Amino acid sequence: MSYIVAQQVLPRELLERVQHYIDGEYIYIPRKSSNKREWGSRTAIRSELAQRNQAIFQDYQSGLAATFLAEKYYLSLKSVQRIIRQQKMNMG
Repeated sequence: MSYIVAQQVLPRELLERVQHYIDGEYIYIPRKSSNKREWGSRTAIRSELAQRNQAIFQDYQSGLAATFLAEKYYLSLKSVQRIIRQQKMNMG
């Protein structure tokens, strides 16, 4: 996240009003709900995780134990169990 200098983007009157409440401090202004993006929409992480989860499930179906898969993929046992459960549900 980068910072924007308020003096460069806000009208003087609005800046003075904001300074009345927050003088020289940092303030976070959230996005409008219409401009919000889904998590991972700017990177390939969603598809990478989907591929990883599918690989975990294939390994599980080929007989590898969930405890082994947790070590192999550097995840907790609960995470592996959740992934397996979700993959089973996605199959139908």
